[in-house]
Amino acid sequence: MKSQRTVAVVGTPNVGKSTLFNELTGLQQHVGNFPGVTVEPLIGTVTFDRESVELIDLPGIYGLEPSSEDEQLSCDVLQGTHRSIAKPDAVLLVMNARNPEKCLVLYSQIAALGLPMIVVVTMVDSVKAAGGAFDDIGLFHLLGVDVHAVVGTKGLGVGDVKHALVHGSWKLPNIVIDTDATIEQRFEWAHSVISKVVVRGSEDTRSAMIDRVLLHPVWGTIAFLVVMAVFFQSIFTWAEPIMGLIDSGVRLLQSAVASNVSSPILRSFLMKGLIGGVGSVIVFLPQILILNVLVTLLEECGYLARAAFLVDRAMGLFGLQGRSFIPLLGSFACAIPGIMSARIIPSYRDRMATIMATPLMTCSARLPVYTLLIGAVIPASTLFGFISLQAAVMASLYVLGALSGLVIALVLKRTMFRGGVIPFLIEFPPYRLPSWKSVGITMIGRTKDFLKTAGTVILVFSIGLWILTELPRADVSHASTRVNAERIQIEQSFAADLGRTIQPLFAPLGFDWRITLGVLSSYAARETFISAMGQIYATDVSESDMPLRNVLQKEFPLNVGLSVLAFYVYALQCVSTMAIMKRETGSWKWPAFSFVITFVLAYSASYIVFRLF
Repeated sequence: MKSQRTVAVVGTPNVGKSTLFNELTGLQQHVGNFPGVTVEPLIGTVTFDRESVELIDLPGIYGLEPSSEDEQLSCDVLQGTHRSIAKPDAVLLVMNARNPEKCLVLYSQIAALGLPMIVVVTMVDSVKAAGGAFDDIGLFHLLGVDVHAVVGTKGLGVGDVKHALVHGSWKLPNIVIDTDATIEQRFEWAHSVISKVVVRGSEDTRSAMIDRVLLHPVWGTIAFLVVMAVFFQSIFTWAEPIMGLIDSGVRLLQSAVASNVSSPILRSFLMKGLIGGVGSVIVFLPQILILNVLVTLLEECGYLARAAFLVDRAMGLFGLQGRSFIPLLGSFACAIPGIMSARIIPSYRDRMATIMATPLMTCSARLPVYTLLIGAVIPASTLFGFISLQAAVMASLYVLGALSGLVIALVLKRTMFRGGVIPFLIEFPPYRLPSWKSVGITMIGRTKDFLKTAGTVILVFSIGLWILTELPRADVSHASTRVNAERIQIEQSFAADLGRTIQPLFAPLGFDWRITLGVLSSYAARETFISAMGQIYATDVSESDMPLRNVLQKEFPLNVGLSVLAFYVYALQCVSTMAIMKRETGSWKWPAFSFVITFVLAYSASYIVFRLF
């Protein structure tokens, strides 16, 4: 027997459902892990007066006739036909006050399911600002369920919703229209309701004026390029001071261990296995957070949907549709949610082509590798006096990966997945200030995910690599300094033997055994390349008080650094991505195909770059 009520949070796209969910649950949320479920909804807990209610945030839908996998999940759960997710006890329907007709059509269908309901109306401040009014009491009498007006971005009215969820009187909604009614009849009913409870204000001339610029074929494209330029410049500029502080802290810890730990083995383990391995990756946390925060801000303010519209024609050149833009853009944070979000694409052929292109998008796991190598081999100079050369190179790597992924999609759409393109329809959300609480929750969630990776995969790898570098014990009695002793130990270790054994395969790319070992290690997780470099060069860093990138600046010629960067643009080096790809496609054939194609591309690009420079 369930100990607490389960409430499904439902709404049409772009009604502010995710913002409200974050406001209600705060940090008390996690991804639902249900057997046999590919679409993983968020589960959150609302606590009020020491009582709690569980919320399940279902994907947005327009009705109970699904056209994609995520819509299918929502419909199955609401109708109680899902095999592993129980039918909820009640529904929290989120409605947009600016465009309520489609929300009421959805209400008319859910009302027939026999579930108690509460309606929450968002963006009422926008209606009032335009000189209009929304009669939530009148809507309560028409629908027969409690109606609460909120401003999610400011947290206004959220407390009342929490109270209603825990202590409110859950009522069955009025079945306002026959279940066999056509969609036209449902819209007619919705219009009649709106005419009674909504006073239309003036048109949103400000949004229209902004759209005339941001959606213009020329000015909109220029604005898009400017936004992307600021995006990449910020990743370097804003993160640098915090990265410097974290890097100084890591080196301070290493120095403290070197001064206070007398046992050579324990000192080496702490300095190299733990601090040098994990610490060298954590230093890049600020950049990853800035990347995710910027994406969240662009989405919250309503610009991302416009960006998808702008690039729709360009996507069509590669055989894809505008719907593919959202999964591909999401893959810049992580390919896993990017692949999963491809479920919004109704066409199987377009969905498969999009999935195969996502690993080429530059995810945040590549960002530490790019930053380290760019900082080591690219001068910290400017172009035209104000554009950072390092940021320009970073942006070029992102563009190269994205274009390559789109070319792969084009080839697949003209061969294995040949077929027409479904027209792209998208609803623009209103321009609005982002919810800083939602941004904060995103930051904290991403930090936890990153630190969890650093505390599990990278920690285990760092310890394993440390063991390989410490065995067998070499004769270092003739070494003049501790630095030379540790260098001799690494040169004669199992790790060096492993790197030298495989190195001939990568020799045409300019990789020595150290780089080869680092590249091989990153097939567990891309960030482990940093951990490997941190361990191999940990002695130099601690003794000379120099950041790892400064050490690599002396070790890596320009052509070698660019060769490694080219390899990482293409290589599919994430076991989790391949596992998700297998789950989404239903076969290991596609992950294996993707792995082979990307490895061939990575090797070829790295070889060409090494020879050219």
